[in-house]
Amino acid sequence: MNQLASFSSGPANADDITSAFETQLRAQHPRRASFDRKARVEQLDRMADAIKRNADKIIAACAADFRKPAEEVKLTEIFPVLQEIRHTKHHLKAWMRPKRVRATLGVFGTRAQVRPEAKGVCLIIAPWNYPVNLALGPLVSALAAGNSAIIKPSEMTPNASRVIRDIVEEAFTPDLVKVIEGDAAVSQKLLSLPFDHIFFTGSPAVGKIVMEAAAKNLTSVTLELGGKSPTVVGPNADIKKAARNIVWGKFANNGQTCIAPDHVFVHRDISPGFKVAVQAEIRRVYGQTPEAQKATPDYCRIVNERHFDRVRNLIEDARARGASILQGGQTDASQNFIAPTLIAEVSDDMAITQEELFGPILPIIDYVDIDKVIDRINANPKPLALYIFDKNKSFADQIIARTSSGAVGINLTVVHFLHPNLPFGGVNNSGIGAAHGEYGFKSFSHEKTVLEEKYSITHMLFPPYTGLVRRLINIVVRVLG
Repeated sequence: MNQLASFSSGPANADDITSAFETQLRAQHPRRASFDRKARVEQLDRMADAIKRNADKIIAACAADFRKPAEEVKLTEIFPVLQEIRHTKHHLKAWMRPKRVRATLGVFGTRAQVRPEAKGVCLIIAPWNYPVNLALGPLVSALAAGNSAIIKPSEMTPNASRVIRDIVEEAFTPDLVKVIEGDAAVSQKLLSLPFDHIFFTGSPAVGKIVMEAAAKNLTSVTLELGGKSPTVVGPNADIKKAARNIVWGKFANNGQTCIAPDHVFVHRDISPGFKVAVQAEIRRVYGQTPEAQKATPDYCRIVNERHFDRVRNLIEDARARGASILQGGQTDASQNFIAPTLIAEVSDDMAITQEELFGPILPIIDYVDIDKVIDRINANPKPLALYIFDKNKSFADQIIARTSSGAVGINLTVVHFLHPNLPFGGVNNSGIGAAHGEYGFKSFSHEKTVLEEKYSITHMLFPPYTGLVRRLINIVVRVLG
């Protein structure tokens, strides 16, 4: 890990960035004519092979950056990308095929189809929390759609960034895929260029900056953002199942997951049992004491000192304002360690009720009236995910019908990210557009309309508008309008 930590390529300068963009731009049009399915599949195969060859480096890099457990890296960084490649290869022929479109009476005599075509040179800006997954996953969709791409990994996980660069350089030439490393200044320079599409994963605040920059070049965007994903535990929930799934979804990656449960509304009738079950599950998974939790290899760390201070301050603010710490709260700045923390008796004046937590803090809020819970959810920006635990289907259905979110999980958390046939994306503040599978392919594609004249009679409605033409137009409007 010490060797990995020493890897650094340094930030790219403005000339390097412009040169990389122009290289891909020059290669775009000659390549497009020969960019058939076979070529795209070969690119995906090279990518998969490079990931597999570098799997140990990915594991070591994530451990060096924030002590991410090896098995968690395999499950959340490597597997999703390899699954995406496999799924895409299997379905790519169908996705690329022009779709025939039936004519209506108004355009009778024409033949229509929709052809997906590559958007062109794309920019992928990846976050630090799942650095490999969220850099290379969108790349699968970009390549499948026939594009070239520049990837900007996060500077906050430098070791993972280096491995991403190694994988890309092994698998691709720079005119197809290029990794550019650096800080916010590098991102700003990239965003000033007229890319054909930008895929950004990160916070809503930065997403607004990306969208503003894209607007200057009228560049299309896919924004995978975040927010405070609420969880509702109903009166008829299976408490053990709810505790198991919430603890995994919340504390995997040390809570640094955009679709992690942010806070839990639990019905007052089952609240005592639920709180006991959650505490027991934390101890079962991560250790009986804070010391054991610090020692276990299965518990990640906060990514850096700045975020450690932010999360610790959330806990201290809640404590100072009267919250009850049911479990956890222990910290160690030397390791960026924060124990899995459960907080009760929270109030609206606490920072934990206002900010996206993005750390191992789980507020538990008792409720009696589900209508008031729904009102609270709707009073906040639309979340990326909403989780509901209850055996009663109608209970879940009413919450789904009366709220808006990017996705809903019933009696589970986070797993919908791994479903390649589902769109992954948010709504408004939590995102624009979708990723994964065919939805990702479409995000990186322009759906081109092609309409062909066969034996249409629309020319009979063209000017000069004689009496006959006027009568025909009136008939068309009356009958077909």
